[in-house]
Amino acid sequence: LILNTKNLLHIEDGAFRNLPRLKYLSICNTGIREFPDLTQIFSLEAHFILELCDNLRMTTIPRNAFQGMSNESLTLKLYKNGFEDIHSHAFNGTKLNQLILKDNKNLRRIHNDALRGATGPDVLDISSTALESLPSYGLEAIQVLNATSSYSLKRLPPLDKFSNLLEAVLTYPSHCCAFRNIRTEKPNSLLSIFDNFSKECESTMRKSTNEIFYRDDSYNTSLWSLEKDTASFAADEEASPYSYSALFDEDEMAALGFEYDFCQPKILTCTPEPDAFNPCEDILGYSFLRILIWFINLLAIAGNFTVLLVLLTSHYKLTVPRFLMCNLSFADFCMGLYLLLIAAVDAQTSGQYYNHAIEWQTGSGCGTAGFFTVFASELSVFTLTVITVERWYTITYAMRLDRKLRLRHAVPVMLGGWLFSIAIAAMPLLGVSSYMKVSICLPMDIETALSQAYILTILVLNVVAFVVICACYIKIYIAVQNPELVAANKDTKIAKRMAILIFTDFTCMAPISFFAISAAFKVPLITVTNSKILLVLFYPVNSCANPFLYAIFTKAFRRDFFLLLSRLGCCKSRAELYRMNYFSAYTSHCKNGPSKAPRALLLLSALEK
Repeated sequence: LILNTKNLLHIEDGAFRNLPRLKYLSICNTGIREFPDLTQIFSLEAHFILELCDNLRMTTIPRNAFQGMSNESLTLKLYKNGFEDIHSHAFNGTKLNQLILKDNKNLRRIHNDALRGATGPDVLDISSTALESLPSYGLEAIQVLNATSSYSLKRLPPLDKFSNLLEAVLTYPSHCCAFRNIRTEKPNSLLSIFDNFSKECESTMRKSTNEIFYRDDSYNTSLWSLEKDTASFAADEEASPYSYSALFDEDEMAALGFEYDFCQPKILTCTPEPDAFNPCEDILGYSFLRILIWFINLLAIAGNFTVLLVLLTSHYKLTVPRFLMCNLSFADFCMGLYLLLIAAVDAQTSGQYYNHAIEWQTGSGCGTAGFFTVFASELSVFTLTVITVERWYTITYAMRLDRKLRLRHAVPVMLGGWLFSIAIAAMPLLGVSSYMKVSICLPMDIETALSQAYILTILVLNVVAFVVICACYIKIYIAVQNPELVAANKDTKIAKRMAILIFTDFTCMAPISFFAISAAFKVPLITVTNSKILLVLFYPVNSCANPFLYAIFTKAFRRDFFLLLSRLGCCKSRAELYRMNYFSAYTSHCKNGPSKAPRALLLLSALEK
């Protein structure tokens, strides 16, 4: 034992020479800078244990560092050192039983050929290291892998490298998904160990039964029957490879000369198991969602981009409704970008999300997607509320020009909405809840009281906004019920338009808010897998419908759209028609004056905008 010698800086080559009876060597808590020469020990003991620990100045394990250790079973306990990398062929010539590399906080790299030339190890412990990847060679013999608290290890090697793995204790639950589905995904590689067990079991069974039955003539009368039953089991394609246990009970198998457990299938166990927030599935889970999300996000992006392009390039004056519509289209455009990002990552990681889950959920990509969706959702709800209130105000005070809303009033209101939305979206990035909890990057972390209050605040504000929108549209509808103001057909048209607007808002907000509020109180009514249906089918409803309901289906937008096309050399005659109609309406309005304009026309005009 060489312990607690901080002043020991170097061990001469050959210091450990010809020690045939050495069983255990420990060098711990020293000031050694270079890896000591251990190649000339030449211990003749079958089992040898080498312990190197707390040597913080020792930074590398060189090539052929243990070449002289040809023991039948070698255990290397190399923990709590200053190792940063392990060179190629570092364990060349050894027969490793256990390789313990835990608590090497600075260990970032093991060369792909570090285990080349070595037999084993059976047990590999890399817990609490900074390793980003495992070597590509030498993992086939590992039966036990311990990688707890290895937060930098975000990807696993190809699964066929772990052909003998029986137990894995990992850092991330998603990595266990790879081993959970291994029986169906890679039956000819990782599960080959089970086939070997069955063949060895069968061979041992035949050998043992033959020896016992032929050794004692008293069993000869039973031999023919036993061999017949055995052959029948072997010929049955549907029989389990472990069917010999059906011929004997446990005591009889013990009498035949081998252990009962040997013939049982070896089941790979992996911890930690995936939780409810991260089930073993791709980002979108269902195949039909993978198709629908592309249609929905492209519709949202194309529709809102068109609205933004037409409104921002129009030669007409930027009015309050136009300004608000620009804000709404931008918010919904961001929602489309979020869906596009989720769809793209899902397509890229399909079938192997377990190997990309940590990198995606803890990386900047998921944080960006989460920021986009929360910002877009809150800005869209805020803008919809402002648009509805503006319409109600315009209709209520249609005859009062002194109370007309101006752009100077709308700009600070929307600036407040932007600042509010940015602040709400940034909170999970600052530690209040988290976008990393689930693969779809929504803030579902409610572990702390602050996170729970954050989620509930958002949901309650959205419900309040929906109530305000409904109340305003109800007041607007009541205002148009006066038969002196509007004809019956116009009344029906306005009612239908209001119903559509409220229905789309309700479809988007109600299911999300209901299930989200129940989950925020830690009483989830649906799983994360089913919540992805809400994400694709209900969550973006407003983002797809808003550009059509508030812009594309209106006469003002169609006029601006065709005027834009005419500047590009298309649809000139249609654009001229819209230009003449607008000029005619403007001339009539100037002659009559706003006070003589029918209130119903002002009402319809407000709704049309």
